Amino acid sequence: MSIRTDLAIECIDFAKEALPKGVHTTRMEENGITVNTVEIRDEEAAEQLSKPVGRYVTIETSGFEAVSAQFEAEVQVIAQQIRTFLPQKGRSFLIVGLGNSDITPDALGPQAVRYIFTTRHIGREMAEQLNMPDLSAVSAIAPGVLGQTGMETAEIVTALCGQIKPDLAIVIDALASGSVARLGSTIQLSNTGISPGSGVLNKRKELSRATLGVPVLSIGVPTVVDLGTIVRELSDRPAASSAGETMMVTPRGIDNLIEHASKSIAYAINMALQPSLSLEEIAALTA
Repeated sequence: MSIRTDLAIECIDFAKEALPKGVHTTRMEENGITVNTVEIRDEEAAEQLSKPVGRYVTIETSGFEAVSAQFEAEVQVIAQQIRTFLPQKGRSFLIVGLGNSDITPDALGPQAVRYIFTTRHIGREMAEQLNMPDLSAVSAIAPGVLGQTGMETAEIVTALCGQIKPDLAIVIDALASGSVARLGSTIQLSNTGISPGSGVLNKRKELSRATLGVPVLSIGVPTVVDLGTIVRELSDRPAASSAGETMMVTPRGIDNLIEHASKSIAYAINMALQPSLSLEEIAALTA
């Protein structure tokens, strides 16, 4: 049974000594928080790792099931990493919260959108009156899922990008992990786009520069893991049946995990897009 994961860093771990030449990895510490960067530079490496060519940044946090004592530091680090993906002259952004808000492990995206400081409707004159002349134009949407709307998420977001023409689309989604240890404690950023539902065997049309016509930054946190993965980690051998291939497990504290992770991601996005605002100001504006 293959290991199912959305995390590039886990694909690197699983490859071990067989790491392709077209892969470059770096590891650094920021305020005591570990940041791993994986760059997949050619198609041969992409095929071997089953990940598209691009850059993947993984931030290891203290975990989102409880309020972290490092909350502000973690938000600052996430925001700094988001800035490395922003277009130099970009001032217009579309934030998309993917997932089903009625299913807690899948609600990361819709929940995060609740804390996004939307500003596209604020004119330049009003922004100056509010003493915020440098506001970026930010819009946000949680488009739901096919079963709720009858429309593919990619269809909705493609239409919005055609109308709004953002300089960058930022998509937020729950991910699948190949390790119990990374559930709810890792954030992945990538410029390769994302396929909604791929981690839970419900892959939909991808959201990427090729499909949307604009650059895409995907941000996600793993909230589920295969039952088969847990069996393998505990017994050091594959699951005896195929049941583990279709069953997903989520942490007991998933409600708190989604609440804290979504807020951390949203605050970091707000800080990256509106650098003149402090964390306290962002918290007040999105309360």
